[in-house]
Amino acid sequence: MDADPPFHQIYETLLDKNTRGADDHREVGEIIEECELPLIDLGRLSLGNFEKEMCKSEIARASQEWGFFQVVNHGISCEILDKMRSEQVKVFKKSFNEKIKEEKVLNLSSGTYRWGTPTATCLKQLSWSEAFHVPVTDIMASNGFSTALR
Repeated sequence: MDADPPFHQIYETLLDKNTRGADDHREVGEIIEECELPLIDLGRLSLGNFEKEMCKSEIARASQEWGFFQVVNHGISCEILDKMRSEQVKVFKKSFNEKIKEEKVLNLSSGTYRWGTPTATCLKQLSWSEAFHVPVTDIMASNGFSTALR
């Protein structure tokens, strides 16, 4: 069973409408804008007042403009990050049908698994993302998903 969400099936009309008449894939690619996520150095929070305030300002701006950002110098060991990444890979490699049954298969609250953009009407609105939005209550629950990921 395929692990990826059925993007092509669900967005077939939208993709066909936007690629029809394109001489090659470059025209389609030009429609989609690529951006780099903000990168925040949390180590600056332990420096002087000016650096600390600048870091806080960058976090606030990235949160407002993007809703999320990357962080470095956060103090989490590479060992823990490697374990977490390994567990994440296991979860995302599950079949699509298992992921949409998150309550039964992964012991997560209903609605935590999300993918794509259900309301997209054009390619600029389309997100090829796949994510689990996990409430803290699910993480803390003793019957929650993988202990290593928790």
